[in-house]
This record gives sequence, structure tokens and C-alpha cells, in this order.
Amino acid sequence: MLVKGAEVDVTVVALIGERGREVREFLEHELGPEGRRRAVIVCATSDRSSMERAKAAYVATAIAEYFRDQGFSVALMADSTSRWAEALREISSRLEEMPAEEGYPPYLAARLAAFYERAGKVITLGGEEGAVTIVGAVSPPGGDMSEPVTQSTLRIVGAFWRLDASLAFRRHFPAINWNGSYSLFTSALDPWYRENVAEDYPELRDAISELLQREAGLQEIVQLVGPDALQDAERLVIEVGRIIREDFLQQNAYHEVDAYCSMKKAYGIMKMILAFYKEAEAAIKRGVSIDEILQLPVLERIGRARYVSEEEFPAYFEEAMKEIQGAFKALA
Repeated sequence: MLVKGAEVDVTVVALIGERGREVREFLEHELGPEGRRRAVIVCATSDRSSMERAKAAYVATAIAEYFRDQGFSVALMADSTSRWAEALREISSRLEEMPAEEGYPPYLAARLAAFYERAGKVITLGGEEGAVTIVGAVSPPGGDMSEPVTQSTLRIVGAFWRLDASLAFRRHFPAINWNGSYSLFTSALDPWYRENVAEDYPELRDAISELLQREAGLQEIVQLVGPDALQDAERLVIEVGRIIREDFLQQNAYHEVDAYCSMKKAYGIMKMILAFYKEAEAAIKRGVSIDEILQLPVLERIGRARYVSEEEFPAYFEEAMKEIQGAFKALA
């Protein structure tokens, strides 16, 4: 999905250590006709030699830089850097080099850093602007985040998406754990968001993130003592957290509309959810029960927003905001 949806001119995919069946499924089903038209695949399956698997990442990066130097924007996906590191470990072992942690070579972190630092933007000799964005997939054995490849990668990269098996089992896709993921570039990107999306976009994003963190903490209490022990204001946080998870973060990659969401539409959905939360919070302070609030029909309108097309969304957003205000006025 990342390869198909990336807003770039060229995608370069390095499949390192994958099984042949997985490569075929990727080419036939995941990439799609449009993805195949602009993609370059560098494939070193698990049955290839350690030298071929180690070279795959460098070959893919060289191809990405070739297109970058022609003024194209390029996305390089390496799947996975863990298999690439295993190939480096095999080569180091045959060269009888001194092993470091878990048998990996002592220069593992330096090799990973040299790979990721080749990402960036350039001005070509012709005056055009080209860029390479590198996305590396790390697959730690058994989900052990403390193993050397994962820890070395975390010390290098500026953004991290943590895939969560429990979310995948619950059919929550994309299965990205919002509490375990992070970006170090938010402060640098905030001026762009204010100029191109909305002036208050960073504040809304931070408010959504805070609600999700509060909901995660309250869920631990619910598992211990049950939901009846919570006050109405706390139950509201849990319900709004559920709305954010199911009606905003969750997407259906096979749905014509829900597979893709622009920044403007994401901003609109966030504003609807936070407007509902603020109105509900004020209503609870006035003595309205949480059960009355959860019966409001406007919740269904917020849940349907993800399936509204980009062209129809501005009108839908205006109607939803009016309906939120009208619903709570009626409760008052």
C-alpha cells in the first residue's frame, strides 16, 4: 500500500531475504498496474547467496540516486533491513571478523547509518530538484525491539512506524501502533501544515494524540476494575478514543474512497471529532449523562465521514459541524 500510494515519480523496492512466493504475491496483488508502471524491483530472495543479499540494498540505492539526479522524486523501500543485516553477519563470519552483539559485525550501526544518510534532496546540474526518501522495514525476531538491528535503526532514523500484531489480529489496518510510533520532524513541518492545511492543524494533531494516550491509560483501569468504576468524563475519553481509532485511524485499503485520505479531509475529520468531544465534555459538566450523549445520531454522521469523497466532503463537514452544535443545544 505504501508503494502504491506514495506521491512520487519513481518507487524503488529492494526485496531482501524474502521468499519467492511472497515476491510473486507482491508483484501480482500488492503493487497493482499503476505501481508496476513506475516501480523498479531489486530482488534478492532468501535462496540467494549472502553476497547477493548484501548487495541488494546498495544496488537499489544507486538506482534511486540515478533517478534523483534526473530531477525525479524517488521513494526507496527496503524490505527488510533485518535480512540485509543477517547477510552482513554471514559475510563477517566467513571473513572471521570479531563478532559484536548477537554475532553481528561491530560496524553494523555504521553500515545502517551510511545507508539511511543517502536519503535527501538535491539540486541537479540542470537546476531541477530531485529527492530520495528511504523507508526501511525492520523485522526483529519474535518482535524483540531490543535486538541490535532495531536499536541501531532507532538511533539513526527520524521517524518510526511501529506495526502491532494485536492490531492486525483485530483487523485494524493500517496496524500502526499510535503510542509506539513517533516523528522527530513535527516541529520542522508545523509551518508547512499551518500554511498548506490549516492554521490550527498542529494543535488538533496534538489534541488527538493526547486523547489517545489518555484512552490507553484508562483502558488499563477498565481491564482491572471494569467500565462501571469510571466517571462519565472518563467514559467519554474512552468513547472518543474509540471513535478516533475506528473512524479516523482505521482505513480500508480495498475501499474506493477510504483507501486514500487527503490532509484537508483528515483535518476536517479531526475537527469534527474534537468539536464533539468539547461539546460533550461541557454537557457532562452541566449534568448530562454519558448514555444520553452516546445516543446522539450525530455520532453516526462522524463515523460515515471516512467514506465521503473528497469533492463532497466540504459540504458534508459543514453540515456535520452544524448538527453537532444543534444536537447539544437540544440536550441543554
